[in-house]
Amino acid sequence: MSDDPKLDRAQGQQCQQQTIGRNMAARKYPSLDTAILLGILFIAIVFRFHKITLPLVDGFSWREISTAMMADNFQQRSWNIFFPEVSWTGPGPSYQGREFQIVSYLTALLYQLFGWHDWFGRTVAAFFGLVTVFSLHRLTALCWDKMHAHAAALAYALMPAAIMIDSSFLPDPAMLALVTLGVWLFVKYWAGGGGWLLPLATLSFSLGVLSKLPGIAAGAVIFYLMVYWIREKKRKQATAVFLSGLLSLAIIAAYYIWAIYLGRSYPPFHIAGGGYIWDDGFWAYVKDRFYFKSAWNTSVWWFYGYPFLVLLAVGLWMPRSPAEDPKQRTLSAIPYVWAAAATILYLAAAGEITSNVWNFHIFHVPVAMFCGRGALLLATLASRTVLTPAVVLRAICIVAIALAWSTLPLVRTMKKPIAMNGKLLGEELARLAKPGDLVVATAPDVGDPVAVYYSRVRGWVFPPGGGDADWSKFVADDATAIAQLDELRAQGADLFGVTKNATDHQDLRFVEHHVGVIDYLDKTATKLVDSDDLLVYRITRP
Repeated sequence: MSDDPKLDRAQGQQCQQQTIGRNMAARKYPSLDTAILLGILFIAIVFRFHKITLPLVDGFSWREISTAMMADNFQQRSWNIFFPEVSWTGPGPSYQGREFQIVSYLTALLYQLFGWHDWFGRTVAAFFGLVTVFSLHRLTALCWDKMHAHAAALAYALMPAAIMIDSSFLPDPAMLALVTLGVWLFVKYWAGGGGWLLPLATLSFSLGVLSKLPGIAAGAVIFYLMVYWIREKKRKQATAVFLSGLLSLAIIAAYYIWAIYLGRSYPPFHIAGGGYIWDDGFWAYVKDRFYFKSAWNTSVWWFYGYPFLVLLAVGLWMPRSPAEDPKQRTLSAIPYVWAAAATILYLAAAGEITSNVWNFHIFHVPVAMFCGRGALLLATLASRTVLTPAVVLRAICIVAIALAWSTLPLVRTMKKPIAMNGKLLGEELARLAKPGDLVVATAPDVGDPVAVYYSRVRGWVFPPGGGDADWSKFVADDATAIAQLDELRAQGADLFGVTKNATDHQDLRFVEHHVGVIDYLDKTATKLVDSDDLLVYRITRP
């Protein structure tokens, strides 16, 4: 202090201004943790938006097409979200018992604003995938710590299964994004956040489960934390959570009761999903060993590959040391609670999940967290800090191996355009169709409605399916197939098309198995196309 008060005051003001200036300068730049999260989000964007304009002809074509048709029908026929409708069962109405159509409805809105593009649905799904990356990061930071959050988010960003599902026109990306967001908001509320977080968490979680029912497994985390509050005699907070949960479950149950009613009330009487333990019987599941062989093959050759499976095993095998704070110990168990609930779901629905493998998506939050944990363990080994050159080098090697051995080859495999001939058939039918025409089409994978979708009109797959009918297999004889074709003609079918590589799930090729049907069409219909890949007829009225 000087003897001059004015000088002291001026120096104080100067110091204050310098402090304010430094704080403002610091605010201009994100923290290191924020920068890392932004970098991980950028990596996720690169992988999810790569080939985003790919037609719906990849390994998930069948399910994507049905979702895309529902988006078409919202925009073209009715904006009522409670009446999802496909276009592969004739002139309609073809309402079906489906999950709440968030992805398809948002896509329909994009159609209305910008015109029809088949890849808009992939874009909507990819944005939901980015929400999952962010929510997973924040959830892991609460459960474990920031380094684990970075590792888990990066694992999810690079995981082949997550990339494929998050860039497919499916409801599953919305399901996982919304339930993960809901769980994170609830955990934040449980850890001392504001009361406004509870209704937001309830809304987000409810929408996630409405988007796809397997999301209900994540609710085990909320139940687990509510039980902790009950044990701590925090009855007021537990009661609020209990009432919010009841409201959520009531809304979810009401919608799915409606979906079942809708699917049972309109031809072809189709309700999405099947192959549950109560359908097939417990001993049938035991006989099939709960489809573990199918799940393993999907894990190795499609979804994860050996590098991610090794990281998962390491992360599970070597859990974190228990925290001293009881509250933090409770939070650190959340990944295990989620994984256990998803496993129970698998045991009850293994037939459905292994048949429609995108249903594994509910596992990918805990899988990413354990993979991130495994990667950190292998990178750090005996090191006490993560900033040493050896740790950084090991981390780079782990990422490089995961990319080269899992991410790049498996995503390339899953995105192979296996249904491209079906798209070409649809486009040929679109060229030949007159206004109001109905088409009958058999795609390379029998039962896939891809050709009907790309014809841009309504029609039927062949053999016709829905309800209890198995439309992935050809009927045994030509006489039955001809009778089916005549029935469709009586209902107004105008064009019949088949790809010459069309093969059913018994490995029977249409052009070889149904020679009699082709002879019948040659006699009763007008052949319009007979190329190396396609066969198209205009059906003549009797």
